[in-house]
Amino acid sequence: MTRLLRHLTGLSLILALSACALFQGRDPVNISVIGIDPLPGQDLELRMAVKLRVQNPNETVIDFNGVALNLKVNGQPLAAGVSDQHGSIGRFSEQVLVVPVSITAFSVLRQAVGLSQMSSLDGMPYEVNGKLAGGAFGTMRFKDRGTFELPR
Repeated sequence: MTRLLRHLTGLSLILALSACALFQGRDPVNISVIGIDPLPGQDLELRMAVKLRVQNPNETVIDFNGVALNLKVNGQPLAAGVSDQHGSIGRFSEQVLVVPVSITAFSVLRQAVGLSQMSSLDGMPYEVNGKLAGGAFGTMRFKDRGTFELPR
């Protein structure tokens, strides 16, 4: 019985060490919003194409099979979108992804009320949260923040 217990303990240790080797830490991807273009909408909905530059600072390729993102402006939710595009971002390389997002009339109204309470429109803060879907353990979450200047 002790011999069986010793073998099981040894086997468990070997499996645990090999699992650690499989789940090496990855650096987070770098995301930058590089453009927002209008798309045709329907009724009270606005549509936009958000262009993201995704940089992979890792030694391994990132395979993805879907993109999701949420956009907040001035601390308030503005738009959300998903795309079923798939591909790979090579090791130490970058790619531009375009994700269509929807903006509801309620979100526009909420932003208009928020803008009316601001003393200046300079340095409007935005935040983008999202993920590159890649299976059970391959999903990469991302976040980008910044400010943009509204045209005068």
